[in-house]
Order: sequence, then C-alpha cells, then structure tokens
Amino acid sequence: MFCKRLVQAATIALAVTLPATGWAQQVLKVGSTPTGIPFTFLDTKTNSIQGLMVDLITEIGKDAGFQVQIEPMQFSTLVASLTSNKIDIISAAMFATSARKEVIDFSDAVYTYGEGLVVPATDKKDYATQEDLKGEVVGAQVGTAFVDALKKTGLFAEVKVYDNIPDILRDVNTGRLKAGFADYPILAYNLKQGNFPEVRLVESYKPVTVGTVAIGVRKGDPDLLKKINTSLAKLKADGTVEKILGKWGLKAQGA
Repeated sequence: MFCKRLVQAATIALAVTLPATGWAQQVLKVGSTPTGIPFTFLDTKTNSIQGLMVDLITEIGKDAGFQVQIEPMQFSTLVASLTSNKIDIISAAMFATSARKEVIDFSDAVYTYGEGLVVPATDKKDYATQEDLKGEVVGAQVGTAFVDALKKTGLFAEVKVYDNIPDILRDVNTGRLKAGFADYPILAYNLKQGNFPEVRLVESYKPVTVGTVAIGVRKGDPDLLKKINTSLAKLKADGTVEKILGKWGLKAQGA
C-alpha cells in the first residue's frame, strides 16, 4: 500500500512539473523559398534555407513557444501548400495582397517595399515609369503580385514569367530580356553580390505595386495568428526585428 501511494504521489508531482502539452511541444512546418535573398535563400554551405524571414519566424517561435521546421519550396506553391496542410506557416517575401487575404490570413506588417527594375548595364536610360518601357518584352516572377499588375497595364509586348528572380537576372545579364521587374530588396541584394555584372538596378524608377511582407497562416488558425502577432510586436519593441533587418542589409521602418 505504501509503495502504491508513493507511486501515485510521484505521478502527481511529475504531472505538475512537466510542461503542458500544446505549443511548447509543437513543431510547425514553415514554407520558405530558396531564391528570395535576403528574405529567404538556400545556403549551399549548410544546405539549409536561411534569411531574414527565417531568422524572424525562428525568434517568433522562441517567444511564442513553438519550434519551426523550414520547408523549402517554390514561391508559387506556398499558398496551396498552406491551405492543403502541407505546411503551417508561410515566412517568405510574400505580399499580404487583398487577393491572398481571401484565401489565407496574414500577420501584422514585417516590411514594406515595391518592385525594382533591372536592365542591361549597357542601357543607361533613366527609366522613371513603366510607360518608359512601352512595347518592350519584360519579365517577372510567377506567383508574385507584379505579374498581373504588369499585364493589366497593356503596355508591354510580352510579360515573360519566370520561376525565380535569378532566372530573370540571368536573361537580363545575357541580353535576352530588355528589362525585369521583381522585389527591390531581393534585386539589390543579388546585384551587390556581383553575380550579374551586366545588370543595372534602375534607381530612377518609381515602383507602382507597393506591398507589405507579412507572415501567412491558415484562416482556421486564429490562435496561431494571435501568438505570432503578439510575439512580433514584442520583437519590434525590443529591437530584435531591427537587428534582424540590419543583419540582412535593410533598414527598420516606422510602424
């Protein structure tokens, strides 16, 4: 009888001291892309996805009490992977557009920017608007907000759609494409690495499609969204977000 009571007491004590099941035990799958540097990219040295959005969701997870497992995938498959439960979170260079908000939910703002314009380095024209490229063949990345926006203008002879931004840069670099439109920070970071010496980022260009990068979750996960927003606000307030942005060459924004 004494032994039985001892076992019962030990069991109760263990139940009290062990953490409750739930967020602390959860490993959430996070969809990120291998070609969105500095937001997300494949680090060939470690064969893992790294970048600003990986650092951010990792810190959010630490604060909110869940672990993250980064799942590499193409940008165009992120939303479908989330809604089909293949992943639990999207943390990439994805704009929280009105069309996407009809399908998934987004966190509060992480970073705001518009499209950048790249042309061959031999093209010295100071392009200011899309009208300056009327009748030309241009390129943009599949699944981004830029593709439909460019096509709707009716300005271009063709809007070629590419799987990723490095492919756009390669075609501009070799002269096969007159101009390319893509996420300004990603273009700027790629060109700073010197991998596309024959490409020029047009600083005189004024973006048209300006959006806000945010973290995506399923519409059926309001508790997860609340946890992410709470932790994101905390990390903004204590300077963690600013530190992460600075690590990847971006300046913190007001808001």
